[in-house]
Parts: sequence; C-alpha cells; structure tokens
Amino acid sequence: METDGTSPVGPGDAGPDPNSTGTTTPDPVVRCAGGIVRDDLGRILLVRRANEPGRGLWSLPGGRCEPGESAREACIREVREECGLEIAVERLAGTAVRPGAAEGTQYEIADFFCSVVRGTATAGDDADAVRWADAAALGRLSLTDGLLEALVSWGAVAARPDAP
Repeated sequence: METDGTSPVGPGDAGPDPNSTGTTTPDPVVRCAGGIVRDDLGRILLVRRANEPGRGLWSLPGGRCEPGESAREACIREVREECGLEIAVERLAGTAVRPGAAEGTQYEIADFFCSVVRGTATAGDDADAVRWADAAALGRLSLTDGLLEALVSWGAVAARPDAP
C-alpha cells in the first residue's frame, strides 16, 4: 500500500511485526507551523527558544501541530502560547524542512504571514524572551539555522541585511 506518510494504516495492511521488541520509532516527519508576525513598524516578532532544539537562539514563534490540527490552527495556538498574542493568519509564506530532535526525524514547518489582532507580546511557554526585530537586528541576532535565508527567500525581509 502506498501512503503519503500521513495516512493511518487501514484494514488489510500488514499487522504488527511479530519480531517487534515493543519499542516504537518516531514518525520521520513532524508537522510544525510558525508565524511571521509583523507589528505596525514592519518588524518581525521573534522568540528566544527556551528548549532544544535551538535553545537560546532567536526564531519565529511556532511548534508542532497537534493531532487533527491544521497548520493554520497550530500557528494561531503557538503564537498565543509563546507570545500572548491573538493573530490572524493571512497566507502561507513558505515551508522549511529542518533536522528533528530525534535521530532520523525531520521538522516540516509551514510558516505563515500573520497580523496582530490584539495583545501585547510577552514570553510564554517554550520562549524565554520575545522581541520585535527589523532587518538590521535580524542580521545581528543569533538566529536558528536557515531562518534569515528563508525569510529573504519568502520576501519577508527585502535582502540579507549583512550583504554588501
């Protein structure tokens, strides 16, 4: 049976492996979502990660999609949990694939352009700090791997701030 990696095993599929040790392996693709949230000055909201992967690095607010949750729903929930903001998701900016925390896994991250509906940005769960960053600040901060390049390629930042 062919599967897209997200379909459950159906009737008639092979049953449990009789040689199994009872341990499970992590899903190789972990669906995640993040928000490119801008303020009235055009700055992008960043969180300093409190946990691995990327502890201490600045990134977009976001995280894993819960079972049955769409990437848009996860984006709204994660920004609220990490930053205390209610947001509106405008459109998909792009998708990034990053190495997962467990060996052999990958994070597939759908990042969305978002606007603030209400609230004040404050650090919440999984974030030890939040800040608004303009293009110049993005070039000076310790960001998660590939974040600046993704923001540039998606048009969220006009050009690499450190480029000549």
